[in-house]
Amino acid sequence: MEEFVLNYFTKVRSNEKLSIPVQYAIDMLKRDMDKRLDSSAKIKANDNTVIDIDYVVEPKKEKWEQFIITFSNINGMKTMHIRGSDELGVIYGILYVSKIYLRIDPFWFWADLPIEKIDYVSIPMKKFTSKQPKVRYRGWFLNDEVCLIGWKKEYPPTKEVWFPVFEALLRCGGNMVIPGTDLPRNGIHFDLASELGLWVTHHHAEPLGAEMFKREFPDKQASYTLYPELYESLWEEAIQKQKDKKIIWVLSFRGQGDEPFWKQDPSYDTPEKRGRLISQVIHRQLEMVKKHVKNPECCVALYGEISELYKNGHIKLPEGVIKVWADNGYGKMVSRRNNNEDFRIPSMPEGGSEGKQGIYYHVTFHDLQASNHLTMFPASPNIIKHELENVMEYGGDDYFLINAGNIRMHLYPLDLVSDIWNEGTINTHSHLGNFVKRMYATHHEDLMKLYDQYFQCTILYGKHEDNRAGEQFYHHPVRKIIGHWMQGKSDQKLISLNWATGEKTFPEQVQWFKQVCESYLGAWEKLRRECEKIKDQLKDEDKQRFSDQFIIQVKLHESGCKGIMDVCTAYEYFNQKKYPEAFVYASKALWNYRKGYEAMRASEHGKWENFYKADWLTNVDSTIKNVDTLRKFIRMHGDSPDFFAWYKEYLMEEKEKHIYLENTHRNPLTDDELAKRLEPVLFL
Repeated sequence: MEEFVLNYFTKVRSNEKLSIPVQYAIDMLKRDMDKRLDSSAKIKANDNTVIDIDYVVEPKKEKWEQFIITFSNINGMKTMHIRGSDELGVIYGILYVSKIYLRIDPFWFWADLPIEKIDYVSIPMKKFTSKQPKVRYRGWFLNDEVCLIGWKKEYPPTKEVWFPVFEALLRCGGNMVIPGTDLPRNGIHFDLASELGLWVTHHHAEPLGAEMFKREFPDKQASYTLYPELYESLWEEAIQKQKDKKIIWVLSFRGQGDEPFWKQDPSYDTPEKRGRLISQVIHRQLEMVKKHVKNPECCVALYGEISELYKNGHIKLPEGVIKVWADNGYGKMVSRRNNNEDFRIPSMPEGGSEGKQGIYYHVTFHDLQASNHLTMFPASPNIIKHELENVMEYGGDDYFLINAGNIRMHLYPLDLVSDIWNEGTINTHSHLGNFVKRMYATHHEDLMKLYDQYFQCTILYGKHEDNRAGEQFYHHPVRKIIGHWMQGKSDQKLISLNWATGEKTFPEQVQWFKQVCESYLGAWEKLRRECEKIKDQLKDEDKQRFSDQFIIQVKLHESGCKGIMDVCTAYEYFNQKKYPEAFVYASKALWNYRKGYEAMRASEHGKWENFYKADWLTNVDSTIKNVDTLRKFIRMHGDSPDFFAWYKEYLMEEKEKHIYLENTHRNPLTDDELAKRLEPVLFL
């Protein structure tokens, strides 16, 4: 078959009337060609080739986002024709050439994948027609994106931060985004997402993308009943600003700060009243949008209390809106755990006959309990496969919004989800094999085994398969334990930990955390050792990537597991009034938590400098400070006021204890020095 030779000198030709989003994609292709193709390569006269880009002449409505690649040879000039049924179709056609022929990975930026030079690519001149993605609207919610926010000095984040995010989403076949959480309105995030051709949608706490009521009217009660005209002025302003862009309008009514509105307006004290107002507001919002936008695409997030009210028949939704259901934050399509209540009410879509439906789904989560923010989805990838395939079977293929967090640490599950939204189904084993081969040059079987082991090492803290702990399990509970302990409340239950421990006394709760972590620590230690062994066998560039993408997550789990166990052991000794022993174990906890902190710092090389600077949610640094406060508190019990008593009792030579001159021995050891010297003496 005749072949098209793609080389550094291949020209890219496009219709001048192509949109700004398509021009961005063309710029990506040119950049990719420049990175991959060698300018010093010698070419033959018949290797002069052209890539021609345009829309199809008569796009068919049912062929949304499709593209066709054809070839021609006229008088020896070979041309690749990329044609799309619409704007995104053209963009996906362009990025297909980059991915398949130039082998530019969707996550090349986020995984620091090398792009080696080649002379050319030979492409059979055979027509290719793309398949439509299985999900109509599919994309990421950049939520809890503190690492992206704190990465660079500028706030709100600039194009330097957002462009790689949106580019990766497009390369994964995504077409929709919520660009951040409650960021300043003067930021570039919204406009840049639109300029790249993405549909923009909204957080369910910010209906229509409008400003929060209390931010604009801080002196007014947040009550639609009292101030409908003020609420509607905010909605009108948001509609006017976005009416000419590609928007999936979120119709919703929650309170300020993403909580039920009746917390600010307690007169709505029955489900009937609450559902009636939400229904009224949603219909009013839709009416306002329709005044300015022809055939708007709208959705309603059935999240939290709105889902419950809807299921009980208290909310009436307009026809044609997309009903968006939500998982529990841990990958199961059931209701979210609310503090200690975990009713696990099914939240699967209702079936294709019930109108347009979709989901809001988490591969990363933040809930102040056991969620994963700095580490990967903790449960088996088969849960993602099973739940998302079931969602599609139940008619939820109109909308997939994936909570993507800070991107860098969630590449594997994000890649898995993108395969599902494009293909409709997936084999997790085959997908992992493909993913590992893309990320690393060698040792693919060994690395696959390590990835598989990761999901077996995560702590199963409950009876359900999705009750797997992310790294926050080692941080939020331990800070609560330390606060409860230091406030002298050991005789009281710490009710906020009942979701994990059940009804127990505080000492029993502490013991529960120690035992559950103890039962998994060996697995994490073994996995980390195996990682280090394989790392030593990888090529240099793969060593750094493996550390940044995988080993850091294992270290965060292992160090956190050890840290919380040490705090619990310190508590046991403290209760026995063995204060020096408690002090040593509090110090050991601090040293272990520091290892997780140091692992994050070690991955902040090159362009990643300061990437974890704004770790404000898991907040490893805060845990370290809490534990440091704890050990200082413990040292007050017996070593105060001169902080020399334990040195004298345990470390000073026996012959010196009774003859030394106090006025020459008044430089107490630091906490670290004292703990390190006490440990071998107290724990032989």
